[in-house]
Amino acid sequence: MDEVPAADRARGITPMEFRLVKIHMSFHIWRLAQQVKVRQRVIATAITYFRRVYTRKSMTEYDPRLVAPACLYLASKVEESTVQARLLVFYIKKMCGSDDKYRFEIKDILEMEMKLLEALDYYLVVYHPYRPLLQLLQDAGITDLTQFAWGLVNDTYKMDLILIYPPYMIALACIYIASVLKDKDTTSWFEELRVDMNIVKSISMVILDFYDTYKIDPQRGLPEDKIIPVMNKLPSKV
Repeated sequence: MDEVPAADRARGITPMEFRLVKIHMSFHIWRLAQQVKVRQRVIATAITYFRRVYTRKSMTEYDPRLVAPACLYLASKVEESTVQARLLVFYIKKMCGSDDKYRFEIKDILEMEMKLLEALDYYLVVYHPYRPLLQLLQDAGITDLTQFAWGLVNDTYKMDLILIYPPYMIALACIYIASVLKDKDTTSWFEELRVDMNIVKSISMVILDFYDTYKIDPQRGLPEDKIIPVMNKLPSKV
């Protein structure tokens, strides 16, 4: 999913940098969502929209700094937890201070919302791994792993997994990782499910590789020296 659009390649953005921007802006959505106090599901939907957009549009054409809050705004409506655009504008200014590249007005978010709807082909349905996760943990009798596995699911939104695999398979991969790391023997339970363990293990490896590769601060995200040079390649206020 990290195929770089031609317009972004022309600005010197590599597949790794394309991925870094998506990770960085996922954190931006999460931090902004903490400020306006919305449910985790709204955040997950917003990040899914954000990632869907860049399977079709370039970051040169659609400034991720603006797409991120617009996705949160749209997701809050879809998930019936509406956040006012003026509140998003207020907290973006509070979070980003004097950085002119993040200086947006209400009309900017509203205009981008319309562009997003078009970019998404008005398809706004998102199925998340959270519900199957809880059901599967209960079925397996390992509800004591809920918090750990839930945290793993949250982290999968820093990757493109939600665009590639069914939510229940992502949930299973998170349960698999949690059970291995917490020494819970779930072998027979997985055998009874008759799922393709190659896919479960493949998703698990993507998640574990992500942790090994990026070493992200869970509160602050990517180090500034890693992301600022990439963000500087993008035009602002497109």
